[in-house]
Amino acid sequence: MNRTTHHTPLSEAQEDYLKQVLLLGSGEGMGRLEDTLPVSTQSLADRMQVKPASVTGMLKKLAELGLVEYEAYRGVRLTEAGYKVALEVLRHHRLIEAYLHQALGYGWEEVHAEAEKLEHHISEAFEQRIAEWLGHPSHDPHGDVIPSAALELPPTTPNLRLVALQSGQHGRVARVATQDQDALNLLARLGLKPGATLHLLEQGAEGSRIQVGGQRYLLPTSLAQVLWIQIEEDRDANP
Repeated sequence: MNRTTHHTPLSEAQEDYLKQVLLLGSGEGMGRLEDTLPVSTQSLADRMQVKPASVTGMLKKLAELGLVEYEAYRGVRLTEAGYKVALEVLRHHRLIEAYLHQALGYGWEEVHAEAEKLEHHISEAFEQRIAEWLGHPSHDPHGDVIPSAALELPPTTPNLRLVALQSGQHGRVARVATQDQDALNLLARLGLKPGATLHLLEQGAEGSRIQVGGQRYLLPTSLAQVLWIQIEEDRDANP
């Protein structure tokens, strides 16, 4: 990767760690570096499916490279250089997801696993061709933001999880925060992909009762919590 200010070649594992520190530190969304929170060694170990001792060793190496700030028992945060590397990996990943979905007909439940394999191996020229073919999209098929070629984040509107909405509120699905294939298949069948509008009828112990078009569903909490909604207020439509 040559767009960033960091010139030391990094391994795939090192890039993966930086990406996960960003995702975990920003609550799985995406935000400015100054808004991210420290990530614990245990959280990284769980995500990477390795032992905490392995994480500690990697973080020390990344700290030596100036890519993270790490202090034992206080967690890890990205430096500006590490943040840029993580953004570049995510740009590759999410552009690949969008390309697989739009150009090659992959289902949105299939693209994540393929992008994980390819994100480290595409050139900047190939990335640019993909972006141009797609029309320089700002979001991937799941509604996650795609960093720009300058590694800047597009403007975003604050969203709330469906489980945080009040009965009677309505809005548009902005983001689906899961890569579980079964969950994505079900949400697609229910018409709950980014851009879909829904009306929350009731929050209950069993889940969220919603209306999508002419259909009503009771979404279990496990599904409702992965849906991020951009609220649409009636007063906005009638200023």
